[in-house]
Amino acid sequence: MGNEFAGKCALVTGAGSGIGQATALLLAAGGASVVVVDVDEKAAEVVGQEVTSGGGRAVPFTADVSDPEQVRAAVDLAVSAFGGLHLAVNNAGIAGPLGLLADIDIAGYRRVLDINLNAVFYGMYYEIPAMLASGGGAIVNTSSILGVVGDPGAVPYVTAKHGVAGMTKAAALGYADQGIRVNSVHPGYIETPLLKALPEEAYAALAGKHPIGRLGTAVEVASTIAFLLSDAASFTTGSQYVLDGGYTAQ
Repeated sequence: MGNEFAGKCALVTGAGSGIGQATALLLAAGGASVVVVDVDEKAAEVVGQEVTSGGGRAVPFTADVSDPEQVRAAVDLAVSAFGGLHLAVNNAGIAGPLGLLADIDIAGYRRVLDINLNAVFYGMYYEIPAMLASGGGAIVNTSSILGVVGDPGAVPYVTAKHGVAGMTKAAALGYADQGIRVNSVHPGYIETPLLKALPEEAYAALAGKHPIGRLGTAVEVASTIAFLLSDAASFTTGSQYVLDGGYTAQ
């Protein structure tokens, strides 16, 4: 990757692992200064150190993104540490409770919406004014294949991720003429240490849900996010980018 993000500041939530970590590292490799936001303080520090040890610029920040004041503080840090905000990836999320709708714990349902949906609103609520003050920018919100199709056993998650897709489109339309682009990515099942630890048969069944015959990787998703944040995607806003090995084409 070249220096397409040189002189820009990026804020990435859920950046301590998985897609968020891969995205933070990729943006830093492209020259961006990165605010590494995660609820896990140690994870955020490790990723921040990885960036700086590679010659990049990063500051870790510990936050529960379901708290709007903590999200505001993260954006304020980006502006104070790096002079402005130009790029944002609202990526933090949890799986939440599983089961049919009437069997879901209400507190668990609310927690999923707080982190997977409301936090995206809080993120854009504070990111957009900072970006306008910086002359414009680009935002990517992490949804899911379950923001495109349903799953009877994951009602809270499906609800939140469909909400992210709709919120993204509405925000994109609202700020398209003000120099801010907003898009969403919709990953299929992504390979993580947790999934790799599954029994071989269970892992194979999960991979088999994707016509391409395997799970995706965090780097594959991060590469698409970086493209959407870059000037190469300057005519792209309000779009849903599905990265699912054919899952939703079935």
